[in-house]
Amino acid sequence: MRSGRSGEIIRVPSVGRRSSRISVLLFAGLWAGAAWPQGALQSLGKLSLQDLGKVVVTSVAKNPEPLADAPAAVYVITHDEIIRSGATTLPEMLRLAPNLGVFQLSPSNYIVTSRGLSGNQQAQNFPNKLLVLIDGRSVYNPLFSGIYWDQQYVLPENIDRIEVISGPAGALWGANAVNGVINIITRNAADTQGGLLEFGLGNHETSGSIQYGGKLGDSAWYRVYAHDFRQRAFDTSSGKDAHDGWTAPQAGFRVDWDAGGANLLMFEGAIQESHEGEPNAPDAFSSGGHLQARWRHESESGSTFQVQTYVDHGHSGRTPTSGGGSLSTFDIEAQQDFALGARQHVTWGVGDRVYRYRLRPSIRSDASLLWDPAKGTQNLANVFVQDQIALGQRTQTTLGMKAEHDPYSGWSWMPSVRLSWKASGGTLLWAAAARSVRTPTVFDTSVVEVVDLPSGPADFLNGNPDYRNEKLTAYEAGLRTQWGARATLSVSLYYNDYDDLRSIEPAPVTFLPLFWGNGMKGHTYGADLWAGYSVADWWKLGAGLSLEREHFRFKPGSSGLLGTAIAGDDPTHRAFVRSSMNLGDHWKLDADLRQMGALPDPRVPGYVELDARLAWTPNDRWELSLDGMNLLHPWHQEYVLGNADRIGRTAFLDARLKF
Repeated sequence: MRSGRSGEIIRVPSVGRRSSRISVLLFAGLWAGAAWPQGALQSLGKLSLQDLGKVVVTSVAKNPEPLADAPAAVYVITHDEIIRSGATTLPEMLRLAPNLGVFQLSPSNYIVTSRGLSGNQQAQNFPNKLLVLIDGRSVYNPLFSGIYWDQQYVLPENIDRIEVISGPAGALWGANAVNGVINIITRNAADTQGGLLEFGLGNHETSGSIQYGGKLGDSAWYRVYAHDFRQRAFDTSSGKDAHDGWTAPQAGFRVDWDAGGANLLMFEGAIQESHEGEPNAPDAFSSGGHLQARWRHESESGSTFQVQTYVDHGHSGRTPTSGGGSLSTFDIEAQQDFALGARQHVTWGVGDRVYRYRLRPSIRSDASLLWDPAKGTQNLANVFVQDQIALGQRTQTTLGMKAEHDPYSGWSWMPSVRLSWKASGGTLLWAAAARSVRTPTVFDTSVVEVVDLPSGPADFLNGNPDYRNEKLTAYEAGLRTQWGARATLSVSLYYNDYDDLRSIEPAPVTFLPLFWGNGMKGHTYGADLWAGYSVADWWKLGAGLSLEREHFRFKPGSSGLLGTAIAGDDPTHRAFVRSSMNLGDHWKLDADLRQMGALPDPRVPGYVELDARLAWTPNDRWELSLDGMNLLHPWHQEYVLGNADRIGRTAFLDARLKF
């Protein structure tokens, strides 16, 4: 069995696995002669840095506000940045955010963190303190806690922006939004009208996509798409073929309907299956899909009311060695925001999530993973309220509280307070204090690992039914400022105090089996900085730096097994410099130089790498681009595990036609 993909310990259901087969998209039914509307959506890349400060974000306060006024460490990856980067997967897109750490282990396996605690997969402790949403739909796995990044795909053309918030956001988004929130927001179907055909070929990847958008009557728009790709296997750390190639064809749709009377409706869904290669084992296969609907109503008074619901189902791990099972999720939430007098804006909401799971054992030659119980139905309910209070013309305080009920801990309370002051000249100063938790999961409470010892099979590691919430109390302060129309700067400082983090504890007398415990605590502190500068209308520069220190210790009575390194293997710093140039009317050149500090335990040397993309757009329909990643070295390694691969140099030639 391979533990992987940001915390996989079993083939938990959903939609993404490896394969060595070559998949082919059959492009058919092209609507010849359909015209791609010009100017359907103004590219953010054409805006000045001053205009970018006016971009509206929704994830900080759960209602729209200008980025320049958002009192949080939030970075927005724009649609134009995504396209110009050449990134084809969400983790590679997230490398564009200076407040995230991204580590690649294999073609399909990534670790993505905000402010550390990347876990230690060799100790079965995974990165589980970052909440990820796609259009407000949580893709956080409720069985082991964490993100299967190979199960998440959005066509780059359809992403409007990615809002990345560092720091706790439990007061709005609930448990597991401990160190941050990533909200991937897709474009309205009205903004993706016409056809799109894309094909790419490289030394490690082949991909193809087709999409078409049209109208339904006078006030509704739709798009449908299909996408497939094949990523070839990487080499292991010893230079041998890892046999971990991967493919995951997907198809989906979105409909947006302006129903009149200030009513907006959205429906979207997708289905996917995947194959992922396994060394010395059959390919792992999985399939799944989701449907999502949202209704939003805005009254004449300016208040809004929104209801969102989705259903998600996945099935995975159809091999004897990888276990697997099924997971079905149903979620519904309602939210209202309104003005209370002249100085207050209130946002409140309620939600409920029900998920049903059935897990099969993972049987290997040396050990087995079992579950007790192996199936169940669980419920997560929540209610939250936030009050934004103007204390003057330039000062605002935001008070928030969320209560969430989970099957293991009962009610968890997550308060927050934020204070901001808008100085003249576009400068925002802010400070915040908040509490957030990571709630227990089936893996924390119900897993049973049986290993083969010389004396026979024995329980080695068991879940703990009394496992408690992992807690964070965080303090932050920040500055966001702008000098004229050419330069911007964002600085955020933080101090995080953690308690009841996962530890490994022995049985009192017999030592075995081991149990999960809450025996670790500690603190981290650091800074995130990023800046942008327009050298000219055709040339923009960006830079970022992240600094972090971690100090953990075991509480009295804890065993201290495996040391505090089980909390995370995180670098002390990350940095990048980015250049985007328009070379005349038809050529674009983008380059991204990034530096990652060394990982301490297990040790991984730091590295410097360069990504670059040259694009030619002879007209409004065609774009041809040549992308290169990791250009400075034949290969480097970003993590250390038994299944961590060499990350090699890649080249990718891509052609896009709008019709």
